[in-house]
Amino acid sequence: MSQRSILVVEDEPLIAMMLEDFLESLGHSVTATCESVQDAMVEADKGGFDIAILDVNLKGESVWPVAERLREQQIPFVLATGGHVDPPPAQFANVPVIEKPYTVDRVTPALDAAFAA
Repeated sequence: MSQRSILVVEDEPLIAMMLEDFLESLGHSVTATCESVQDAMVEADKGGFDIAILDVNLKGESVWPVAERLREQQIPFVLATGGHVDPPPAQFANVPVIEKPYTVDRVTPALDAAFAA
């Protein structure tokens, strides 16, 4: 996989930092990290990234508006979950999912799957 510029949407700072480290170790760059839907919407509108990794639950707030915006802009994304959430809405049922805790060996297949979709 070639180097990608990635938007990380994750509300837990330590998890976000670990994910950023994984991504950078794989040769990718992190364009921005957002902790809220509002911040992620701003970054989505700015653009400048190839793909996003979206935590589905941001301090109790659903990430679906961000996913909808990315889909409108035809920017691929991966959903991240701790496993304690409802299934995604039907329009996102085929989006690749990566479960937490993140491991470096799970990141690349999830990103590849998002680009292949």
